Amino acid sequence: MKQISKLILASLVLLVTFSACNKTDNLTKVDALPVYQLGVSPVLASSVTTTAPTITDTSNAVINFSWTNPKYSNDSSTTKYILEVDSTGKNFANKNSKTVIGALSTTLTGRELNGMLLNLGFRLGVSQSIDVRLISSYNNNNERYTSNVLKIMVTPFADPAILTSANAAVTVTLANAALASNTFSWSAAFKNYSGTVTYTLQYDSSGKNFTSLNEMPVGASLYSLSLTQGQMNQTALTENVPGGNVGKIEYRIKAVTALGAIAYSNVVSVTITTYVPILRVYLPGGYQASTGNGNNWDPPTAPELIRDLRAGVFNKMYYIYIFLPANAEFKITIGRSWDVNYGGSGGVLSGGGANLTVPTAGFYRISVNISTLEYNITTGRMGFVGGATGAGWDPPSVFPNFALGNSGTNLFVGLTTFTTGGWKLIDNNQWDNGSQTVTETRSYGSNGGSGSTMGVNGPNFPDITSAGRYRLIWDGRDVDNIKYEMSPGTEMRVVGNGMTGVPDWNPGASPQMVYGGNGIWTITLPLDANEEIKFLAGNDWGAFDYEDNSGGSQSVGTPRKIQWSGGPNFRTPATAGTYTITLNENLQTVTIN
Repeated sequence: MKQISKLILASLVLLVTFSACNKTDNLTKVDALPVYQLGVSPVLASSVTTTAPTITDTSNAVINFSWTNPKYSNDSSTTKYILEVDSTGKNFANKNSKTVIGALSTTLTGRELNGMLLNLGFRLGVSQSIDVRLISSYNNNNERYTSNVLKIMVTPFADPAILTSANAAVTVTLANAALASNTFSWSAAFKNYSGTVTYTLQYDSSGKNFTSLNEMPVGASLYSLSLTQGQMNQTALTENVPGGNVGKIEYRIKAVTALGAIAYSNVVSVTITTYVPILRVYLPGGYQASTGNGNNWDPPTAPELIRDLRAGVFNKMYYIYIFLPANAEFKITIGRSWDVNYGGSGGVLSGGGANLTVPTAGFYRISVNISTLEYNITTGRMGFVGGATGAGWDPPSVFPNFALGNSGTNLFVGLTTFTTGGWKLIDNNQWDNGSQTVTETRSYGSNGGSGSTMGVNGPNFPDITSAGRYRLIWDGRDVDNIKYEMSPGTEMRVVGNGMTGVPDWNPGASPQMVYGGNGIWTITLPLDANEEIKFLAGNDWGAFDYEDNSGGSQSVGTPRKIQWSGGPNFRTPATAGTYTITLNENLQTVTIN
């Protein structure tokens, strides 16, 4: 009985197995349904084991890949294949890929392969090994199979930008230096590379093959650069084409990937008719650190001389008003380097000559003519002259009673009473003799009101509408725009929290100083110990004011330096008491006795 049961069970299993392998459509009773089986790993093959494409192969197939059918139970036209490429031995951790649908082969063009190699950081022109494999799957990424791995030796190539210039020749002028001159445009370099590419415009004299090149950084993902006439002129001057001459400059684009690959574009030439640029003159010396003018003997931090803009001496005559300590030594440089420098003696400059010097401490006017190679060092001062001033139109009467105070390099501040009749500022006790030499007097004037640019030997300043005392600032700190500021000088108040019985920091309730002439104000009042004060030329905030420039001194009886361009408040003495305060705007000091 048991044997019969076993035979029946075996027959049923056989029947079920046969039925599963040969299903029949019970509706039509005709054809058997297809059998769906799992796929197999494809076998990948390559047409080459080594390839070294060049730029001419950018659109050409350099590798043909083919593979066997993975035999999925689907429409083979929907099968998905992913070709993966990585550095040999990296286990496809940084893979690049190409997707193919339905086909059993694909190609990589020179540019496709090159982009992949650049993404992997391969060095240009160096043969290196890559691993290649194929991943097959249904279109929905199910049933993924991995092929064998191929090893192929490859060599990436430079894929540079293509550069063009809007103009083959340009003429540039100083008057139009800010206007557009030429535009360089280029195509993207390293196409198919997925990272950042940074571009730089390089230039050199024609025929030098970029052996003495200079550069203009452009940036990433930018494909044009427009240069002004001044910039085009500078490229020519930098490559030793003298101002006022014609020269040919060659340009190219340097492209650098984030992984360090470098390619250079084609070279374009531009013929440039140049002009003589604005020359900048500086005063480096051993005095710089001690006077707050940068680092000793350091042209990059040295003070710049003012350019005399008069036509006869433009780009030739330069001058500066500056404090120099005793026995200070200094030289003249063209530009912020020692490449072109002058010293000298006896009023004559010479290239690389002996250091210039002054014997005693004081404010000086230093004038140089870099064309005639002459220099002059004289007293640095500024004063009021004219019918509207107490000196009248008589320069010998200006100093010392109608002088401004030296506030800093190229900076003067002073007070005087104005009426009507015209006026100017002057730096000597005689009129300019018209010589346009380094020794000549410079007077200053302007048609404009307060805040306007002044000209050397310019027109008279506008008449004062309301006679009275005014404060005048001669400001040459911007050497490209010397100007003047003018404001009422009728009062000066002491404000702060350091005065006994006076409301703290209340300008309108603060005591007024008494003006004694020549920029001197005085007041006697009780001061609290170790508090703060400042000086305000009005009854409300916003008026001209003076702050401390002494480093926080609390000295009694010793002048402290003042400043009006911003700074800390003054400290009152360490002991409370009644003190006399003297503010001297001409000497730019305050003394508490």
